[in-house]
Amino acid sequence: MRGSSLFGEDTAGMDRPELRLAAFAFLEEQTNLRGEVLPHGLLKQGFEFEGKRVCLIGPQGIFKPKALPKIPLTINTAPVVPGKKRPYDDSFDEEGTIRYRYRGEDPEHHENVGLRLAWRHRIPLTYLFGVVRGEYLPFWPVYIVGDDPGNLCFTVRVDDAGSASRPGLPVVAEEAVEERRRYITVTAQRRMHQHGFRRRVLHAYRERCAICRLRHEELLDAAHILPDRDPRGDPVVSNGLALCKIHHAAFDRNVLGIRPDRRIEIRTDILEEEDGPMLRHGLQELHGEEIEIPRRREWRPDPDRLEERYALFRRAG
Repeated sequence: MRGSSLFGEDTAGMDRPELRLAAFAFLEEQTNLRGEVLPHGLLKQGFEFEGKRVCLIGPQGIFKPKALPKIPLTINTAPVVPGKKRPYDDSFDEEGTIRYRYRGEDPEHHENVGLRLAWRHRIPLTYLFGVVRGEYLPFWPVYIVGDDPGNLCFTVRVDDAGSASRPGLPVVAEEAVEERRRYITVTAQRRMHQHGFRRRVLHAYRERCAICRLRHEELLDAAHILPDRDPRGDPVVSNGLALCKIHHAAFDRNVLGIRPDRRIEIRTDILEEEDGPMLRHGLQELHGEEIEIPRRREWRPDPDRLEERYALFRRAG
């Protein structure tokens, strides 16, 4: 396999496809074990390849380990840090395209040249999307599909995770490949937004349910006050609540409502129902209690959104 790209083009002395496949296998294994979001430390530690350690992330957004001759292994978008601007303004559009900024403003910077080679030779990369500080959502393989020197950016699309690791794939028309990648990239962008929203909301609520104070992060969700299909359902912390899975389901199904004064209200028929201790302690006894809110004022539930959502709860009851 050495000496030819995963798509059959000659890349002798330029790339090591077997290393890229090892990186993809490592990411698949780790996401199966740990979930979709991986910590920076694990990516920095990387994996062993031919007796040497290969890491997947470096101090810059475009990263090439020493084991690769010319073409980077990963690109990343830095996570949002409250009060700070991302060093590079990568952007995402609804047409299934990621616009990844050049390193600096020189198109001939060696890192930009490396990505240009990846584009010309159809070399698959890994994209690490920073969810919050120290946590990344990985996508693989991704491909550079265009170069825009005028705007100092490359265009990037995500492909099917198995497309770069199955030998002997049948030849597919370029239009079909482009359409597939556009669809997968749109889906990937939704996951980026969802994970980013979840992590920001859980961080604001100190990783515990606003209703029952449960602290087990794996059992917590970021619930929208107004759903994302609503014109005001933006994925911002003030439109979110950290809720355990039971109370999230109760909130979504209008079993439980939250008044604009942040008091919990349980639907009347549920209050009158007789069942076991879970119903009594998990729902009925919460009636009239106040939810826990973030310390920072700008993260607290927006009263206008709460009022609109509470009106829906009242109509449902």
